[in-house]
Amino acid sequence: MITTIIVFIIVFGILVIFHEFGHYIMAKRSGILVREFSVGMGPKLFFHRSGSTTFTLRLLPLGGYVRMAGEVDDGEEELKPGTPVTLQLNDHDIVTRINTSNKHSLFQGIPLTVTDVDLSHNLFIKGYENGDESTIKSYSVDHDAVIIENDGTELQIAPEDVQFQAAPLGKRMLTNFAGVFNNFILAILVYTILGFVQGGVQSNTNQIDVMPSNSVARQAGIKSGDRIVSINGHKTANWDQLAVQIQANPGKRVKAEINRNGQNRTIQMTPRANQQGGKKIGVIGITQSLDKSFKAKALSGFTQTWTMTKTLLGALWSMISGHFSLNDLGGPVAIFATTSQAASMGVSGVLTFLAWLSLNLAIINLIPIPGLDGGKLVLNIIEAIRRKPVSQRTETIVTLIGFAFLMILMILVTWNDIERYFLH
Repeated sequence: MITTIIVFIIVFGILVIFHEFGHYIMAKRSGILVREFSVGMGPKLFFHRSGSTTFTLRLLPLGGYVRMAGEVDDGEEELKPGTPVTLQLNDHDIVTRINTSNKHSLFQGIPLTVTDVDLSHNLFIKGYENGDESTIKSYSVDHDAVIIENDGTELQIAPEDVQFQAAPLGKRMLTNFAGVFNNFILAILVYTILGFVQGGVQSNTNQIDVMPSNSVARQAGIKSGDRIVSINGHKTANWDQLAVQIQANPGKRVKAEINRNGQNRTIQMTPRANQQGGKKIGVIGITQSLDKSFKAKALSGFTQTWTMTKTLLGALWSMISGHFSLNDLGGPVAIFATTSQAASMGVSGVLTFLAWLSLNLAIINLIPIPGLDGGKLVLNIIEAIRRKPVSQRTETIVTLIGFAFLMILMILVTWNDIERYFLH
């Protein structure tokens, strides 16, 4: 259990860092202020400011985010009239730090009760100083001033010239796509490493290797290098088709046609029934054959990413065009259960799982649902067609609807996973 938890945290951490780092790098290159780069969600554990960005580590290792100035989901705390703050000034009496937190004290700070504030356009803050309500004091705010939020997190303010909408449309689209792009890059890197770690690349053919122990196939007389050309009369031209036929027959006797050295023979066997994802699947103890050439290993990142991407897109299309079921989806519970299986298979299992998750994250994020990167890209495309941006109010409403849908779906998927893995 401890090993699974550690692997789970590491895998999720790598996924989040790569995905959000894509947004971060592209935003910086586009002149967009990244106010916060967070690994994890929930209460803040630690933060460190570097340049204009605050890097935070949060309690729940389930995701992460970047807060870009001016985005709908920036989450900036509004300084309303009556809010008590403490100001820190530079030698020119310009505000460089605004403290809204009781957890943080500022050296030589000026107490102020806010009456009016503008940290985007005119950059000023007004209020009653030291409780004196007879006079309203006004201070100019530095373009790169820092605001300390209620939880003690220090963030740079977001003037309009460094906000997301101030960047050209093309750069905003690239920024929205950059996280997905980085997930594909991560998958390519991991699959390349995996090719050398495994000593070869699994080929999507019907040629198989037999596992050394506890193998139904070995007991039935199948050998490594054989090709399984059909199961119960269904042709199996590649590994995907072969896996489908075997998994569909747990505990049922099947007739397999084997090609060995150009000659066909028929073998009967009964796939062992294994529990996976709350349902039984058939297994016979075989793996995909390995192409051990250097060329195959060097290109494995691209070939495996392409193959798996096609498989995932096919599965997604089947869900959309066919009968949808929550069992087709998996949330944190299902991922944790799969992490346990991957960890039991050693380094190769964990690397395969990481690459698979990275591709899943990339493809899911491209779905045009508000709140996901794909939804943001759709709004960008609409803006390009209309030649003017969608109103902030409309974008906020659409984004909130998208987040609500995703949260409801996550709750349903999580409960379904609990039932599948723990209650049945």
